[in-house]
Amino acid sequence: METDLTCPVCTMPDVLVVEPGRFECVTCGHEWQVDLDVDDVGDVRDANGNVLRDGDAVTLIKDLKLKGTSSTIKVGTRVGNIRLVAGDHQIDAKVDGRGILLKAEFVKKAER
Repeated sequence: METDLTCPVCTMPDVLVVEPGRFECVTCGHEWQVDLDVDDVGDVRDANGNVLRDGDAVTLIKDLKLKGTSSTIKVGTRVGNIRLVAGDHQIDAKVDGRGILLKAEFVKKAER
């Protein structure tokens, strides 16, 4: 790599860029994420056009099958304390203790 980035666990410089802001150490396998500026995320809008912010709560507007599992998250499920990230799936959240990424087009901002 062109930068002086080293792994925070083993301090080796053998680091791969998995995706923008996310890195993996080739030596020990440790993965970590560097927070991107809010400007990199831009305006993220829900299915109704409301602007979403970090920490908001959202509600699913359709059933979503979790890729790689037989689980489905049902319509109406409330997801709290979301985090906005750059990429195709703009919302990082936890549902039933499982970390998931959601597309903003499948959620609406929850009433407080």
